[in-house]
Amino acid sequence: MKDVGQRIAEVAGLKHALPYLRLFQGKTFVVKLSGEAIPAPGDAAGTARLDAFLEQIEIVHRLGIRVVVVHGGGPQTTALAARLGLPTTQVDGRRVTDAPTLEAAVMATAGTVNTTILAACRRLSIPAVGVSGVDAGLVVAHRRPPIVSATGLPFDFGFVGDIDSVDALVLERLLTAGYVPIVAPLAADAAGTVFNVNADTIAAEVARALGAAKLLFALAVPGLLERAEDPASLVSLTDLAGLAELERQGSISGGMLPKARAIRRALEAGVPRVHMVPFAGRDALLVELFTNEGIGTMVVAKMAALEPEPELVS
Repeated sequence: MKDVGQRIAEVAGLKHALPYLRLFQGKTFVVKLSGEAIPAPGDAAGTARLDAFLEQIEIVHRLGIRVVVVHGGGPQTTALAARLGLPTTQVDGRRVTDAPTLEAAVMATAGTVNTTILAACRRLSIPAVGVSGVDAGLVVAHRRPPIVSATGLPFDFGFVGDIDSVDALVLERLLTAGYVPIVAPLAADAAGTVFNVNADTIAAEVARALGAAKLLFALAVPGLLERAEDPASLVSLTDLAGLAELERQGSISGGMLPKARAIRRALEAGVPRVHMVPFAGRDALLVELFTNEGIGTMVVAKMAALEPEPELVS
C-alpha cells in the first residue's frame, strides 16, 4: 500500500527547491572535495560514502547547474611517501615538497585519487573528465620563494607553486560540452616545471576565474568549528570579519588555515557565497544548497550586505 503522506512530502520537497532551481540553473558551482573522502582499495564503506556524495553532484549536474570538482590528495600523498620512505613535513597546513615528494604527489593526486573519483563517476553515469592544472595550461604557477622562518633563517617549501593564472576557457569548453571536470591539484610554469599546489587554493582561483556563484568545501568535519574538538560548536554563518576573529582566537589552525585563506580570496574576488559541508553527512550538499537553514557553514563577505535566498514561491 502506498504511503500517501510520504509521497506528499516528497512532492512538497520538490516544490520547496523550485525557487533555488530558478536561481541556480546555468550557474557554476566549484566543489572542493577533501582527500579524506577518497577510499583506499577494498574499503567498501568508504566507497559507498564517496558514491553517496557523488550522487549529489550528479543531481546538481542533472538540474542544469555547471559543476567543477577540485579534489585534494593529502592523505594519499602522505601514505605513498611513507611507503617510499619519504618524510612528511607541513608548515601552516602546506606540504614541504622536495623532488621525491613531488613525484609522490603527482602519482597520488593525478593518478590514484583522480582515477578513483572518475571510476565512481562511471558507476553513477556522471559524464566526468579528469584533468590536472598542468593540462592545457589550466593553472600556471611559479615556485614559491623561500620565506623567513620563526628562527630568522630562510625556509624553502620546495616544489610548491603559487598561482599566477587560471585559464577558465579550458574548463568552460568542458562545461559547455556537458562534462563535469574533476581537477587534480597540480600546476606548472611555462617551462613545464610541475608544482604541488594546495587544492583549496586552486578551488578558490578556479571559482574566481569562472565567476562561480558558489564555492563549496566538502570536509571531514561538520563545517567551521569554534572548538575543533566539539562538533556542537559549528559556526553556521559568518563573514570575513568573523573569519579573521576566529583565526585570531586560534579556532582556525593547521589544515584549516589554507581553507580560510582560500575562502577570503574567493569572497574578495567576487564569489558571493562560500559553503563548508561534511562530505559524509547524509545529503549534506543538497541540504546546504536547497534549504534556507542549510547544514554546514556559510561565509559571505559582509553580514550587513547579506541578502536572503529566495522565499518559497508557489
